[in-house]
This record gives sequence, structure tokens and C-alpha cells, in this order.
Amino acid sequence: MILSLRRRRASRRPSNTNTQISDSDSGMEIVIPNHFRCPISLDLMKDPVTLLTGITYDRESIEKWIEAGNQTCPVTNQVLNSFDQIPNHSIRRMIQDWCVQNRSHGIERIPTPRIPVAPFEVSAICEKIAVATRRGDRKRCQDLVAKIKVWGKESERDRRCIVKSGAGCVLSLSFESFARRYDVVSNAEESSVLLLDQILSVLTWAFDPSDGEAQAQLGSDSSLRCLVSFLGGNDLSARQNAVLVLKTLLSSDQRHVVAANLAEIEGALEGLVGIIRQPVSPKATKASLTVIFHMVSDNSHSQNDINKIGSRFLDLGLVSLLLENVLDGEKSLSERALRVLDVICDCKEGREKAYENALTTPLLVKKILRISDMATEILVSILWKLCKNSSNEEKESVLVEALQVGAFQKLLLLLQMGTCSERMKEKVTQLLKLFNLHRRGLDCVDSSGDFKYLKKPF
Repeated sequence: MILSLRRRRASRRPSNTNTQISDSDSGMEIVIPNHFRCPISLDLMKDPVTLLTGITYDRESIEKWIEAGNQTCPVTNQVLNSFDQIPNHSIRRMIQDWCVQNRSHGIERIPTPRIPVAPFEVSAICEKIAVATRRGDRKRCQDLVAKIKVWGKESERDRRCIVKSGAGCVLSLSFESFARRYDVVSNAEESSVLLLDQILSVLTWAFDPSDGEAQAQLGSDSSLRCLVSFLGGNDLSARQNAVLVLKTLLSSDQRHVVAANLAEIEGALEGLVGIIRQPVSPKATKASLTVIFHMVSDNSHSQNDINKIGSRFLDLGLVSLLLENVLDGEKSLSERALRVLDVICDCKEGREKAYENALTTPLLVKKILRISDMATEILVSILWKLCKNSSNEEKESVLVEALQVGAFQKLLLLLQMGTCSERMKEKVTQLLKLFNLHRRGLDCVDSSGDFKYLKKPF
């Protein structure tokens, strides 16, 4: 059996992906020998490997098959006692020769694949890192971590192998150990800073938040202080890595303890807000908003403690920064900013800061139905909090301004659409009743316009 593959122009994508591509200039067809194709994907194999059953597959296809939980050979249906994949160099060279012979038809030679990292190799490196860490050998440790970093850049498959082999736990232990020895990064030797930064760059993808031991190491006082030092430093890459690791750490089951300890470290809140004020990257900004959300919504601590943390964030100008991200940010960034603003508006001080900002009410109304269903529900929640939990004077001011920018019509439309959750429907109904009391005699404007006439306070 053979698969027809039409000749393609050289300027098009490679034809060794088993895609039929027509060439109007010649109508010629070439055929791919059946034994060059993966039995699973039917594509030309790029990295042929043979199982113990004697059947050859493309490595990517058979790995996906095994990772899906299958324990049999797809062709023979035999139970696999071993998942070892032996590179089939003979078939690979034959495929490469066939590609070269047909290069005049636009077929590109498949590159010789890199041998993927094996679990035993990762384990061996991890053992060496552990030994170097105990000895305090920074240079040796840095060289070994650099090797893991290189492996991680090779492929997603290698990254998964590194994570499954427990590298995250070993690296977390090493990070905590060197962070403890050189308590404050700013006062540490340059080689220590480089090592900690190197480990941190790998931990952004190798740290497994479900690993209790790794959680304990990265959540220790020494590690958190080191992360905060990087967070407030001048190295943009280190700042991003630090906030990404903090985000992952706060997604663990120890997030309440970590959030409380983090809030006690000098410069932590300033560093998080600084990443939003002067963005390092969209990824870093989203991570910082996620960390802040966990810190201001920690249900394991008293409301008084949460209000204290929120108050410190408010003093740093967080409300204006959140509104700026809602105004100009893309969907996921806006949603994260709104989640934080929603929690902040639970406290009186947070609502007062929102009232002070000229953009708050018109922006909230404008963005309803414009970002996503989730964002709309959060926007209604914030508007409800501003209208319900305020003094009569503040309430009337918000209601009048919201009516003037079209809030009544938008909320009415939400009810008519019938997509509101019961919780949201209740809030919309209450808001409509409040608006109805102030609606007469007010001139409403179309909230779809922009707000260039409003001066930004940031």
C-alpha cells in the first residue's frame, strides 16, 4: 500500500508531513513507501523507534499513545511488558536517502533527530546536584542546572520527562539551600546570584506544586525572601521568573501559609505592584495579578488581616493600575484585573479608592458584555458592591453616573438575554430597582463611546 503525495512548489511547507499538495505546473505525483509511514499517524516518520514487538512507529505518535494510558502495541495488540523505544537508525537513514532522491520534487530531508533525554539521565544529574548542594559547590551546581536547562529547551517531551523524574524537588531544595546561605541576594556574591537565577529559570516549568517537599522548600522564609529580592531587582528576566514561581507556589495547597508569609516580607507588595506598573511581559503581569488575588482573598485568615494587606496594596495605587489594565488589556488580563478589583471592593477603603477614580463607573458599565461572560459577571458584582455598600451620598453619585452612561439599558439587556446565573440575576434585579428610583429626569448617554474626556488619574 502506498500513499500518493503530489509534488509541491519548493516555497511551500515541507511535503514530508503526508499532506497532499497539488502543483498546477506539473500534475506529477510521488509515492511514499508504506514502511516509511507511522502506523498510527500515517505520516512520514521523522524519528522512527521500534518497540519490543518489532513494530516501528514515529516517536511522537507512540509516546502519545502510551501517555494516553494504552499498554498494548497498536498494530499487534500485544501487551507491552516494557515501553522501551529503540531508535531505528536503519529506517531513519533510508527515509533520509529517499527524501534526498526526491528533493527535485520539493521534498525536504528530515533532520537527524536528537536522542531524547531518558529518566535515568535526569535522575543521575539530580543526584549530582544534590551532592553539589550539600557541599556548597556553586560552580558544579550551576553547570549541572545549565544541562537540565538545555534539555528543557530541546522539546516538550524532554520537559515532561524532567518534571516526572523529580527534578523540581531537587532544584527547590538547592534553591532554598543557597538562598539560606546567601540570605539577601543583593549582598551575595555574583556567582551565588547567577546560580539562584539559573535554578529559578528552570523552576518556572519544572516545579510541581503538588510535590509537598518542593512546596516546603520554596515556601520557606529564605526562599521567599530570595524571590522577593529578584522581584524588586533590575534584571527583567529574573523578575519574571520570580513572579511565575510565586504564582505556581500559590496554586498549591499551602497557598494560605505562603500568602501570609509573603505579605510579611519587606518589598514583596511593592515588587508585585511594580511588575503591573512597569510591565515586564503580559505573562508576568498576569502572574502578578494572580498572586495579588490570592493574597487579598485568603479565607484562612481574619478579615482584619486581609484588609491590612489590601490597604497596603491600595496605598501603592493598585486600583488605578487595575482600571488601566481593564481599559487597555486583552481578555485574560482584564479578567484577572477585575477579579482583584472585585475582592478589593469588599472593604470600605477599597470602595473609597474606586469612588475617587473618575474612570471607575463609566469603565465598569462600558465593559459589560464586551470582554467575556465571566468578566460581565464580575463587572456586575463590582457595580453592585459600589451601589449597595456605600453611604447615601456615594450611592447616589454612583447611581446617577452609571445611569448617565447607559447602565440601565445594559442591565436590562442582560436579563432579556437569559444567560445570567441566578446569583448574577439577583444582583442585576437589585441594581435595576435602585436605578429606577433615579432614572426620571436624567439624560442617558450611549456607553459604547470612549472616555477621552475623562482624565486618567494614573
